Amino acid sequence: MSRHVAIVTDSTAYLPKPTMERHGITSVPVTVVLGDQALDEGTEISARSLAQALQERRPVTTSRPSPEAFAETYRKVAEAGATGIVSLHLSSELSGTYDAAVLAAGQAAVPVRVVDTGMVAMALGFCALSAAEAAEAGGTVDEAVAAAEKRAKGTYAYFYVDTLDYLRRGGRIGAAQALLGSALAVKPLLKLDGGRIELLEKVRTASKAIARLEEVVAERAGTGRVDIAVHHLAASERASALAERLRERVPGVADLHVSEVGAVIGAHTGPGLLGVVVSPR
Repeated sequence: MSRHVAIVTDSTAYLPKPTMERHGITSVPVTVVLGDQALDEGTEISARSLAQALQERRPVTTSRPSPEAFAETYRKVAEAGATGIVSLHLSSELSGTYDAAVLAAGQAAVPVRVVDTGMVAMALGFCALSAAEAAEAGGTVDEAVAAAEKRAKGTYAYFYVDTLDYLRRGGRIGAAQALLGSALAVKPLLKLDGGRIELLEKVRTASKAIARLEEVVAERAGTGRVDIAVHHLAASERASALAERLRERVPGVADLHVSEVGAVIGAHTGPGLLGVVVSPR
C-alpha cells in the first residue's frame, strides 16, 4: 500500500463539507451543552438553533470531544489505509480539544502528530487545507505539519461582537475587559493573539466598528495572494456586504468564503458576530 498521511481536525474549523470530502479531511465534533442536552456541533445542533437559545438566555456551554471520540476516529482512519495521521486543532487556550487528542494519539495504531494551531474557525480550516495539500503531494507527516504551521504563522483572525458578555461568561476574555466595555457602551473589536482572544480596539458604534474591521483586514491583507473567510452568527446580510467590500478592496484575494459559524464559537460570541480570517497563500 502506498504511503498515506491522513488529516484530522475538529468541527470548529468550519470547512465546507465538499472541501473536506475533496481533500479527505476528517472532523471530530466538539460538544455543545444546551440545558441538559449534550449535542455534537454540526450534526445535532445548528447555528440558528444556538442563536435562538442565546437570545432566549438559555444556558449554553461547550465541551471538548472525549479522548474516546478521537481514538475511534484515528482507528477508522488507520483502517482506511492511513500510515500516519496529522491531527490539527483549535487553540488549547480556548479548549481542551488538543489535550483530548493527545491522550488518544498515544494509543493509536499508526503514528499521530497532534498540533495546537493556536487558531480557530477558518484560521484553523486553512491550516488543515495546507496540511492536506502537502499530504496529497506525497508529503510525510512532518511535511504536512510544517505546511500547517507555516500557514498558521501568517494567518490572522479579527472579530466584531455586539457584546463581550458571552465571552466573559465562557471565561474566554477577562472579566475586567468585559465590564469596561459595558461601562463605556462601546462595540469591541477583538483579535486572536497567541491563541487567546484579546481586545484590539473599542469603537463607539456598530457601524464604525464594522468599518474599522474592514480597514484592519484590508491593511493586513496587503497586495499579496490571500485567502479570506468572513464568519457570522445570525448576521448574514452584514457578512455578505462586508465580503463584497473586501473583494473590491483586496487586490490579491484568491478564495473568499462566507459562512455562519457553528454552535461552539457562536456560544462564546453571541448573535451579531462578524469575524474575518486573513490567510496569505
